[in-house]
Amino acid sequence: MLLGYNTNGFAHHRLEDALHILADLGYSSVAITLDYHALNPFDPDLSRQCERIGDLLAQLRLRCVIETGARFLLDPRRKHQPTLLGASEKERERRSDFLRRSIEIAQILNADAVSFWSGTPSEPAPENECWSRLVDGCRRLCDAAAKRDVRLAFEPEPGMFIDTMAKFEELHHRVNHPQFGLTLDVGHLHCQGELPIAEHIHRWKDRLWNLHLEDMRRGVHDHLMFGEGEIDFVGVLAALDDIGYTGAVHVELSRHSHDAVDTARRALAFLKAVR
Repeated sequence: MLLGYNTNGFAHHRLEDALHILADLGYSSVAITLDYHALNPFDPDLSRQCERIGDLLAQLRLRCVIETGARFLLDPRRKHQPTLLGASEKERERRSDFLRRSIEIAQILNADAVSFWSGTPSEPAPENECWSRLVDGCRRLCDAAAKRDVRLAFEPEPGMFIDTMAKFEELHHRVNHPQFGLTLDVGHLHCQGELPIAEHIHRWKDRLWNLHLEDMRRGVHDHLMFGEGEIDFVGVLAALDDIGYTGAVHVELSRHSHDAVDTARRALAFLKAVR
């Protein structure tokens, strides 16, 4: 497996600087969270930016995935809105357009996957309507991704419509598309008591296309530095070795951007020590 880091943990750095730092530290992959300062998919100069970042990734020998969890990129007043569950077609199309642009970027950068989640509806809606909106949106995105040979890795997220592995399994069954796989966040599993973690790793080994790592405590969705929570990372990494996982595990510590370089350094040292 490759050890990687999510650029949402370098929120105060230029993307190019973050890539250089992560490569210098010894990381082999990067999860690029698209945002205003990091490959903004709505920038009219995007093609040139993608070419520049693609060249830099190759120079630094970094693999990548594309992450789509920017908090206020689509709406400066509402965190993570709009989503594929939006009450209006206009809202849903705004998110879909963003995700299609993300797929285009992933193709240019030869990314391992595009990672995304369900979000929440902008207004209360019946559960069956939420399922219908989400499944339809995911299928359309899968068709768009298939045309560009890009994989989609869906992440169950606490507090969102698809929050647990059971609901992800239902979504996976309903979408039923070869481009549709999983982003597994180890901390989320522990937070929600979906244990043992190794069982989920083995269960989804053929669709596990992206993985997030951070420490966490049971019942509290707070991304912590390794050693500050309760997760057995020796067991987690052993399970990934057992399934022959060759993708990247990306450290996700977005709230540590104020100390990004030292946090990334300490995270890598921890992971190397427990491998």
